[in-house]
Amino acid sequence: MNKEEALNFLKEQLKTMNYLGSTLSIVSWDMEVMAPSQAIDYRSEVMGYLSTQYHQLATDSRIGEALEALSSEISLTQHETKLVENFKDSYEKNKKIPESLQRELTIATSKGSQYWKKAKEKQNYEIFKPYLKQVIDLAIKQAECVGYEGHIYNAFLDDFEKGMTVEELDRIFPPLRDGLVALLDKIMKAKQDEPHHPEGEFDKDRQEQLSLMLLDAMGYDYKESGRVDETEHPFTTSLGPKDVRITTHYYEESIESAIFSSVHEGGHAIYDQNMPHQLAEYGIDEAPSMGIHESQSRFYENIIGRSLSFWRAFYPKLQKIFPEYQEISLEDFYRIVNKVTPSLVRTEADEVTYSLHVIIRYEIEKLMVSGAVSVDELPALWNQKYEEYLGITPPNDSEGLMQDVHWSEALIGYFPSYALGNLYGAQFYHQMKKDIPNVTEQIEAGDLTEIFNWLKTNVHEQGNLYTPAELVERVTGEPLNPQYFLDYLNEKYSRIYHF
Repeated sequence: MNKEEALNFLKEQLKTMNYLGSTLSIVSWDMEVMAPSQAIDYRSEVMGYLSTQYHQLATDSRIGEALEALSSEISLTQHETKLVENFKDSYEKNKKIPESLQRELTIATSKGSQYWKKAKEKQNYEIFKPYLKQVIDLAIKQAECVGYEGHIYNAFLDDFEKGMTVEELDRIFPPLRDGLVALLDKIMKAKQDEPHHPEGEFDKDRQEQLSLMLLDAMGYDYKESGRVDETEHPFTTSLGPKDVRITTHYYEESIESAIFSSVHEGGHAIYDQNMPHQLAEYGIDEAPSMGIHESQSRFYENIIGRSLSFWRAFYPKLQKIFPEYQEISLEDFYRIVNKVTPSLVRTEADEVTYSLHVIIRYEIEKLMVSGAVSVDELPALWNQKYEEYLGITPPNDSEGLMQDVHWSEALIGYFPSYALGNLYGAQFYHQMKKDIPNVTEQIEAGDLTEIFNWLKTNVHEQGNLYTPAELVERVTGEPLNPQYFLDYLNEKYSRIYHF
């Protein structure tokens, strides 16, 4: 192949892979949102077949030929170079994974996520345990096929956070943990009587109305380029340039979960809708890492969505939808949604304790994939760490190690991205305030347009042209610095808790 033939082949192959990936995503979305429970086994087979086809495309020997033809090419554009780099990375990795193992893992995760759901509902870990063991064993096999340097966990991290290692996380997480524990200690000592949200039943229809209003304000286009559905574990999926869907959940005893699940997933969806889709032929229309993706969802959920400025604009609208809140002042509502208390469930955790939930999972995952802990020992280890870090013990495994869907889907190595997302988001916000001096006033007016545009220009439209480390430095002028996140938390919560 000459240069032009090689580039054209890679572009066409990428297009075909994207079509098949979109089909897999549709089947997966349907299984989570719409499919009847009896469809699990057959649908899992379908997904196994499609993933095998995808694996065959990703390991086509002609990719190797095209990469070889371009290996000494010095006249490639920035976009062409990225296309080649992405293909080289994925091709070499996929080539090392046997097709049979890829299919086995897809079927195992497809079944695993469904039996996780059943086990969680019945509060019975024994239902899930054999499927979890199979997923972990297959994921370890895959990591060994791909290869890694240092700790085996590095092979898992590489799938979600390019360039991140156990060694780097072991440098970042201890000072983060110590800073959070110190702040939590101050808050617990300063605690006074907490205001409570009204009791009663908050019907799903009104919660949906509120969620859609907030998503509108953020700039998520769910009317023509997306949709909002309901699942137990909220998620975002991109099925194509003009089809980015989210799910949320509604609990009738409280509106907070629906608000912040919707805003969180909306942050993910805005990122996907704003990708540089005109560069899709080069594979640039993706985030550089899950941590950068999480920075967008957690930025909207917490830095914007839990700010006093945000609720100055939107609390009166909430009170119209929920007259039950007429008796609750804005200041009390602000304290309610920023209440800090050690809790069992990661997705419901406050900003201060959230990253401690992530660090617990990180420590368990390292042991899990290195064979230092078995699936039989996981519940006890989980409970021990929650007692150690947060001073609480789960009453059952559904509120313990079965609360997250991730392990059932072999998303081992994903959790650190959530904590990194907090750090990236806080550093982006620090820069945003310099670039938009009146950003607080804009939020108070309910106008999130300039925030949307700043993120679109600086983060979203960059796609994966840069690594996470490069992107952070380009946007903020310095490397990742966890202190911005700790400073943001200390400033905010010292005002709320008066210390």
